[in-house]
Amino acid sequence: MQRAERPTSRRSFASQVAEALREQIEAGFYAPGDKLPTEPALIDRFGFSRTVIREAIAALRADGLVESRQGAGVFVIGPKPTDEGLKLFTDETDKISDIIEELELRIGIEVEAAGLAAARSSPAQEAEIQAQVDKFADLIAEGKPTDEADFQFHMAIAAATNNARFKAFLEHVGRRMIPRVKFKTVMGGVDPLPSRDQPILEEHREIAEAILARDPEKAREAMRRHLVTGIKRYRALMIRRSVEDREKSG
Repeated sequence: MQRAERPTSRRSFASQVAEALREQIEAGFYAPGDKLPTEPALIDRFGFSRTVIREAIAALRADGLVESRQGAGVFVIGPKPTDEGLKLFTDETDKISDIIEELELRIGIEVEAAGLAAARSSPAQEAEIQAQVDKFADLIAEGKPTDEADFQFHMAIAAATNNARFKAFLEHVGRRMIPRVKFKTVMGGVDPLPSRDQPILEEHREIAEAILARDPEKAREAMRRHLVTGIKRYRALMIRRSVEDREKSG
């Protein structure tokens, strides 16, 4: 059943549909060359009118993500090429030193983001930060991957700065800013570090509590501790690997 639509809401509804499809394309759910579901299927899926669906497809077409083929349907072209200047985060790597350097850069950005979030966040934004902490905890309890919840927690804080550039930066960097996501990509899906979901959850809770308490300095310190702890984990792994390599060569 289609949802009731007011003319003033149509653009917003189309944006919702476009964003949902865009995320699936960028995540690889729809690969270049894949055909998107038909209009009736999208209407059934999202519950909006044909006009809304067509406006959403038009937005994706304008972004260069899809193309319409007469009589055949709408096909995925692919996500926009990554800006060359952002490859320091998005390039695949098996070098632990790369991940440590990226975490150091994130300290310079996300520590201040946490402080601004504590000073500026709205009740709705605070609720979203807490919701991401709760979701992370639920995923641990269910034994499910937490990578996406990890990324969304940091995105929620960036949004709560109410400075759009923080959110835009993290959106450009993408999910592979989470070290284990990037590292596992070149390790055949194997995480070289032992499970650290529970410690990360506690670190997220500490950050969230400081933001909700509207304590900017405590929030900055909690975020700094969180990222520095990540650096320590990867440095320990780098040292361990170096010792193993020396033993093999000796």
